[in-house]
Amino acid sequence: MYLGIDLGGTNIAVGLVNENGKIIKKESTPTIKSRAYTEIVKDMARLCKNVVRKSGKTMDDVKAIGMGSPGTVDNSRGMVVYANNLKMDHSPIAAELQKYINKPINIENDANAAAYGEYIAIGRKMKGFVFMTLGTGVGGGIIIDGQIYRGFNGAGAEIGHTSIVFNGKKCTCGKLGCLEMYASVTALKAQTRAIMNANPNSIMHDWKKKKGIISGRTAFECAKAGDKAAIEARDNYIRYVAEGISNMVNIFQPEMFVIGGGISREGDELLLPIREFVYANDYNKHMPKTEIRIARLFNDAGIVGAALAAKNME
Repeated sequence: MYLGIDLGGTNIAVGLVNENGKIIKKESTPTIKSRAYTEIVKDMARLCKNVVRKSGKTMDDVKAIGMGSPGTVDNSRGMVVYANNLKMDHSPIAAELQKYINKPINIENDANAAAYGEYIAIGRKMKGFVFMTLGTGVGGGIIIDGQIYRGFNGAGAEIGHTSIVFNGKKCTCGKLGCLEMYASVTALKAQTRAIMNANPNSIMHDWKKKKGIISGRTAFECAKAGDKAAIEARDNYIRYVAEGISNMVNIFQPEMFVIGGGISREGDELLLPIREFVYANDYNKHMPKTEIRIARLFNDAGIVGAALAAKNME
């Protein structure tokens, strides 16, 4: 058995995971990101102990603990170097957690952990596997020959911070034109809002009144009803996502590319036009194509991936 911790800006989720990637028991608690990292780690330890006890197991059944964290991670030192949405700056998370639970502890970037979880679920036999998650930002993870690719300094696979628009919108990272500024759900909502403002007769205005918000679903749902402005918003967004995927496919030519994040639940509405665009713009014209598909684990990917990445420490 392995414990997986998925640390987010909103919640800490912990699961007890078996060797096949099945979550036996999981629990979560609010992160309260304004707290010191030591207080957050204390909650992690409490949740770990809870899920083990409620599963009818003991800590003797747990071989290792894995954690996925936002930000830049030093995997070799068990440290979160920097996470801008948490109070973590060269924070020795592994050493702090070992004060409560004396087990081997592995720390990964959260997108890397989610990528590894999806790899275990649907891509285990693939030599090359790339994962992109579309959420508040755009995260990514790359698995090569069954191993997480971290780069020489642990900061690799930042798919969201590849540029797709020259001299484009300024990203929170400081660059201009990052994929994250066009393909994240945050960007989708901004694009939807702009098109709504330019089209006062769009049924997206009625959708907003009914739901109370503009969400990632607004354009997709209204496009299904035939609203031209919504179709424009949806199709523009899909084009940005597809451009980013096309770049990654041309670089890595992975056997499988998986799209995760909440917006991926749109399924074929998102997937089919992305496949069409990527295959039409793939540099590789004469060899087998990358399989592009939607994630399977969704919110559980981080827990499973963190847990089973820790298994590799054995």
